[in-house]
Amino acid sequence: QVQLVESGGGLVQAGGSLRLSCAASGSIVSINAMGWYRQAPGKQRELVATTTSGGSENYADSVKGRFTISRDNAKNTVYLQMDSLKPEDTAVYYCNSEGYSGYYYPAPFTAWGQGTLGTVSS
Repeated sequence: QVQLVESGGGLVQAGGSLRLSCAASGSIVSINAMGWYRQAPGKQRELVATTTSGGSENYADSVKGRFTISRDNAKNTVYLQMDSLKPEDTAVYYCNSEGYSGYYYPAPFTAWGQGTLGTVSS
């Protein structure tokens, strides 16, 4: 079992910043990718940013140049620095991780965090 715990959401004015954190724990053998998705009210969940163990990064067009994803492999933690926030960035942000877990019989896993709300006021 792999658990993801997110933190860092909150309320901020437009133009401000938030920093999200997500720590993975459990019988993790390896993590291939970690990332962030978001779901705004009345909308589908969408990709925000992802990073792989090889160091490649992918961002949604709507956040390029404003958001930065980073990762601490030693701590199995991923961060999302969100700058120049806009009201349309208001959403529940979910952490995602994919890799292998189970020390004796490793098997692939996909895990989601519980979500953290980020609200940007105009």
